[in-house]
Amino acid sequence: MTNWQLVIHGGCGAMRLSAQEEAAGLAGLNDALDAGERILAAGGRALDAVEVAARALEDDPAFNAGRGAVLTATGEIELDAAIMDGATRAAGAVAGVKKVRCPVALARAVMEKSPHVLLSYEGAEAFAREQGVEFVAPGFFETAERRAQLERVLASGGAFDADVKFGTIGAVAVDMHGHVAAATSTGGLTAKRWGRIGDSPLIGSGTYADDRAAAVSATGSGEFFIRAAAAHELTARIRLGGEGLQQALDAVLADIEALGGKGGLIAVAPDGTAAWGFTTAGMYRGRCSAEGRAVAVHGD
Repeated sequence: MTNWQLVIHGGCGAMRLSAQEEAAGLAGLNDALDAGERILAAGGRALDAVEVAARALEDDPAFNAGRGAVLTATGEIELDAAIMDGATRAAGAVAGVKKVRCPVALARAVMEKSPHVLLSYEGAEAFAREQGVEFVAPGFFETAERRAQLERVLASGGAFDADVKFGTIGAVAVDMHGHVAAATSTGGLTAKRWGRIGDSPLIGSGTYADDRAAAVSATGSGEFFIRAAAAHELTARIRLGGEGLQQALDAVLADIEALGGKGGLIAVAPDGTAAWGFTTAGMYRGRCSAEGRAVAVHGD
């Protein structure tokens, strides 16, 4: 029987955070670990664990996903999410939803109750209504901090605000049966335009799970993770190249950095091992297993 393991992230970047902001993020990580641990410790499925962990982070305004997501150039919030089951390689994803409280739950509905993998914008929300997924008013997601962040970015000419955390939230898990799963959710980039979609909802880029190799979730400069097919590349290095989990993860991050991008990755393997890494100043991250848990932000 495999040792279960849950690893989560809450975005990466310059991480110039106040003590209060950092504490709020660490508390949110622990809440998400609690949710996933209850399932895995009881012998439950990795797929269920990553969904509940991701949902906890989506509902936490400390992170850029769901409540607390960043705003687009027009002052709206557009949410992306994906989930994947490593046992079957079934996957579901949504992009550009504006009123769905938990986008990762909608992504799972796409996986299990539609013939498709990725739905977007009005079509995704029409499907959500058919499935009875919870809707909220768009104002539910907005925080004063994110509105101020948008105003700073627009005042600077639309340039990315390097002083703040960016990216996604994500969870990867392996259960007692050796099955892996991954989930990722994001609000994208502050002041994004033209319906921009990043790597998070793209299966093989920001999210991937395969029992033959690993489950992976990414955070960072999404355009570069897309170009590198980062999450799938990590699993391919293991499955086809014979690399170890941490070795493969480090190699993918190095490739992305060579392209000009920065970010982080978390991964777990079916044998119960875990790995993570980041090329930014810090990354909100946490892990738990039967042996205990840890959460961190910087290089500690």
